[in-house]
Amino acid sequence: MPIAFEQVSHVYAKDTPYQYVALDGVDLELQVGKMTAIIGQTGSGKSTLVQHLNALLLPSSGKVVVLDQKIEANVKAKGLKALRGRVGLVFQFPEYQLFEETILKDVSFGPKNFGVSEEEAIAKAKRALELVGLDASYYERSPLELSGGQKRRVAIAGILAMEPEVLVLDEPTAGLDPLGTIEMMKLFAAINEAYKTTILLVTHDMEQVYQYCDDVVVMEDGHVRIHTSVESFFKDSKLCEEVNILPPALIRMKDALREKGFTVSDTVDSMDALAKEIARQVL
Repeated sequence: MPIAFEQVSHVYAKDTPYQYVALDGVDLELQVGKMTAIIGQTGSGKSTLVQHLNALLLPSSGKVVVLDQKIEANVKAKGLKALRGRVGLVFQFPEYQLFEETILKDVSFGPKNFGVSEEEAIAKAKRALELVGLDASYYERSPLELSGGQKRRVAIAGILAMEPEVLVLDEPTAGLDPLGTIEMMKLFAAINEAYKTTILLVTHDMEQVYQYCDDVVVMEDGHVRIHTSVESFFKDSKLCEEVNILPPALIRMKDALREKGFTVSDTVDSMDALAKEIARQVL
């Protein structure tokens, strides 16, 4: 089944002086098995949207369908624990997810909480830590003593250990250095390809969207402004400008070269390919 939002609204602090409508009548259907980017300006509703997927937030009105689970406004939801085992969410601030004495205990907590034996949970935790680049020397360290980037890796490992069907990542590479960012994005892409895990990526980094994602959803003032393929979204940089988003460097370079009279094919999808195309025209 698809992941769908049907006329979903979410109101914070309803009926108080601080009432704020974060989502307003959102209709959206996301493809299972794809990597979809959720982008938009700060305050556009991105994080609020994705927190409905495992019922951390419930709709004020409307309905959310996730896999075979329906979450409706004003209807008591059932089976939420099982849903949270199938939909893993990595928060924007990883320290919110870290609480155990050691890293190994922290990462194995999720599997154990969903009925996996101690032995199997630890095995899953070790595999997940290896995936995010943390070896055995980290097992007995406190997660609270780590750097921001290391905390991010532990938080991601804690979700990966549960082997979710849907992986929701809210700014997953924040705090990582450039090499760590590339490694983590390649890991997510590999998980998506190998296991057909549905991945939703909330990000401000258009390079990540362009290189790794299949589809893109642009949020604006609590509404879905655009939902299209990444290829279509970046084909015309004017579309990015309309929603105040800086296009990836490759798109900006192609536009600049075209303005100078060069012919650049839409099929050019890397800086290396672009350099070869330009060299062919000037030599």
